[in-house]
Amino acid sequence: MKLLEGKSAVITGSSRGIGRAIAKAFADNGVSLVIHGTSEKTLAPLADELGCKFVAGDIGELSTSQRLAEKCMSEFGKIDILVNNAGINTRTKFLELEPDEWDRVIRTNLTGTFYACKCVIPFMLERHSGSIINMSSRAAKTAHGNASLCYGASKGGIDALTRNLAGEFAPDGIRVNSICPGPVETDMSLQWTNEYREKVLGNIPMRRLGKAEDIAELAVFLASDLSGFITGESININGGNYMN
Repeated sequence: MKLLEGKSAVITGSSRGIGRAIAKAFADNGVSLVIHGTSEKTLAPLADELGCKFVAGDIGELSTSQRLAEKCMSEFGKIDILVNNAGINTRTKFLELEPDEWDRVIRTNLTGTFYACKCVIPFMLERHSGSIINMSSRAAKTAHGNASLCYGASKGGIDALTRNLAGEFAPDGIRVNSICPGPVETDMSLQWTNEYREKVLGNIPMRRLGKAEDIAELAVFLASDLSGFITGESININGGNYMN
């Protein structure tokens, strides 16, 4: 059974990692997609594989979100789902953190999420229906030794944005939730030393890293009618690495 048959979606940051896994899971579940990334060269082969449309651009620029919304509306006539996955991480310690790095992370992660919601929600309001999924992090809820302060601040802002949008638009049939992954096997985790990997695994009760597909399956659930009474939540998915 395809849980999302007949729905359309915009997914930001979908050229690799978690975003790519979400795009594939959505396509497998019957979604008409507009995917996004910074590189047209990277997006085009994935769009061909999934049979979907794409828009390349900097999510920190309002015009990129405008083009994404316009593309989805012109191709499919509606936007049922928005997944705000685009984001960057840095690892600079606070005393070495420069204002331009702070601005770049906040602009991409938090402001980019705001822009996409700003451009998509008016179309969801027309249909009194929609599901928005914002990609947050465990770093939004607790200190993270392998991420800069600006990364955690941007993800904490995403969780606050999620709750406020959920409260404002629940009467209009629009649900807004965020996903807070813990350690996930991605391109970045392949660069870890064996010592650091063992340390990370030792802090996960399930004794494994998450997979991008684990996050994608949760995104499918949150986009589907199975989660029709869930909104304003920031959902942990980390093998027990952080519980609240």
